[in-house]
Amino acid sequence: MGDLHEKVDHISLEVPVFTSEKTGCDETGDGTEQKPFKTPLRAMLHIGKEPFPPIHIDGKAEGKQWEFVSQSQLKKLKKLWHQELKKLEKKVEREIEDSKRREKNLEEAKKITITEDASLPLAVRVKIAEGEVNRGIRVKVYGWVHRLRRQGKAMMFVVLRDGTGYMQCVLADVLCQTYDATVLATEASVCLFGVIKQVPDGKTAPGGHEMHVDYWELVGDSPPGGGDNLVNESSHVDVQMDNRHIMLRGETISKILKVRSFVTQCFRQHYFSRGYNEVTPPTLVQTQCEGGSTLFSFNYFGEQAYLTQSSQLYLETVIPALGDVFCVAESYRAETSRTRRHLSEYTHVEAECPFITYEDLLQRLEDLVSDVVDRVLKSPIASLIYDLNPDFKAPKRPFKRMDYKDAIDYLRANNITKDDGTFYEFGEVSD
Repeated sequence: MGDLHEKVDHISLEVPVFTSEKTGCDETGDGTEQKPFKTPLRAMLHIGKEPFPPIHIDGKAEGKQWEFVSQSQLKKLKKLWHQELKKLEKKVEREIEDSKRREKNLEEAKKITITEDASLPLAVRVKIAEGEVNRGIRVKVYGWVHRLRRQGKAMMFVVLRDGTGYMQCVLADVLCQTYDATVLATEASVCLFGVIKQVPDGKTAPGGHEMHVDYWELVGDSPPGGGDNLVNESSHVDVQMDNRHIMLRGETISKILKVRSFVTQCFRQHYFSRGYNEVTPPTLVQTQCEGGSTLFSFNYFGEQAYLTQSSQLYLETVIPALGDVFCVAESYRAETSRTRRHLSEYTHVEAECPFITYEDLLQRLEDLVSDVVDRVLKSPIASLIYDLNPDFKAPKRPFKRMDYKDAIDYLRANNITKDDGTFYEFGEVSD
């Protein structure tokens, strides 16, 4: 058995390791010729012990891809390798010490308990958006930890999020020293009790106030390190998409969702104010309104069916009964998403009106766009529009009208091009 181990070790030592300054990578390489490391030092750290197998580097001679590391270079590298090993050993020792210290602190924290002071006024449950009108009274607020900052062992600042807004909350002394407080991380759900007070002059906080917490409860914890350990704005797009439910909690995307919600509401308000009736057409259909090549098809209990591309035909069938009608529904297009304009699924606002002329149609479209924008800009979420698009300008009436040929000429005259810098051509279908 001993002879066998010696043979295996001998074989492993003879397996060469490849490094390349040109094509290698110390992060993703594995030392093979196909995936070399970038530096010989990284290769030596990967091997971990002496004697080292043959280490290859980029060949210097013309036509020679690889050559061995010279003995003089290997000698220098060994010194660096020993230094790195010592650093790694010290790092491991520090991590072990930190781990022991943390375990001790956690055990101590488990002995600390907090209870709600029965002598305080009964807390009134409020939403964060209602904070300003509830200043000076004792309240309780449920939410998620959006941001967290510890200041020593006796102070902790939590930015709480509940979907209606953000509120800074201050926890002090024993409230910061319990086990739950010690392991608290972003995206944990909590219930905080305390009094909302206006921040002092010169200080800033969401809403211009903060909650001074006198008691709190952990409703549900989050993974160690919180949401940032799962995904953040610098994460690869694939990681962001795989953790979309976490990305939605970010401030920018949540603003977009709120604006989308209110814009949809304004479309409905516009149509209702103009005497339209809303209908809810099906999305599983057996007819098509456009080319069949972009339909999602499926088997519907033995019959061919499709996901709808448009609710146009269904709206037309109810016109004789209801007159002007509209719907806000999902539509589907089986198109490869080559650009941001290619969506397989989207929310479709459609309307149908009987007995109107082409001029009537243009007037109604202009009225729709202008009125919806006006309603949004007069709403509570108007500020979000300018947060997302600071240069936004509402369209002015009357809209300029031109035929297709004039539109092509206008684009050229005003140097308006496609994404690739080329001009639009007559008869061309844009991506």
